Amino acid sequence: MMKHIIIILSLLSYINTLPNGLAITPPMGWNSWNHFGCNITEDLIRKTADEMVSSGLMDKGYVYLNLDDCWQLSRDNQTGRIQEDKAAFPSGIKALSTYVHSKGLKFGLYSSAGNMTC
Repeated sequence: MMKHIIIILSLLSYINTLPNGLAITPPMGWNSWNHFGCNITEDLIRKTADEMVSSGLMDKGYVYLNLDDCWQLSRDNQTGRIQEDKAAFPSGIKALSTYVHSKGLKFGLYSSAGNMTC
């Protein structure tokens, strides 16, 4: 019985791909930059996650919620780590990503390895 379940699960993953192994649909989601640029807040992102679920977008395959540039202020002088904007994101980015994940969505966060964000 277990062997049959493993075979079926393997086939299901293959069914959702093209013969070259790529997904049938492209990764689909929402990106904050496209409409809001730097005018983003924790509340806006939470409402967006709620709307992606309640409007049915998630059920249509829109599973990524990407927080683009402007979530951060600067880099910490000692560690070099990017510091989040606590005024715009008072609960912090980790709490926000946990909220997005709790909705069944995947959370993306823009960053840069350089000195600037882009």
